[in-house]
Amino acid sequence: MPTYDYQCTNCSHVFESFQKISDPPLETCPKCKGKVKRLISSGAGLIFKGPGFYATDYRKQPKTPVTNSCPKASEGCNACPHNK
Repeated sequence: MPTYDYQCTNCSHVFESFQKISDPPLETCPKCKGKVKRLISSGAGLIFKGPGFYATDYRKQPKTPVTNSCPKASEGCNACPHNK
């Protein structure tokens, strides 16, 4: 459920209320029973955790080169089909 911020026009008391989107706005202050107005709030903030981007973030991943050479080719292996 969203959190709505209200401010009393009589005593300037600011408070929050958890309400359904379909609920009507509150009309009375819980402190002095005066009239309230709903404030425009920024909502939930965006939270970044960690030192930077992760592998799942939106950025281009470096392509790993595909090699067809045998890892032991430099050692003189002649048994695999890559050296033929």
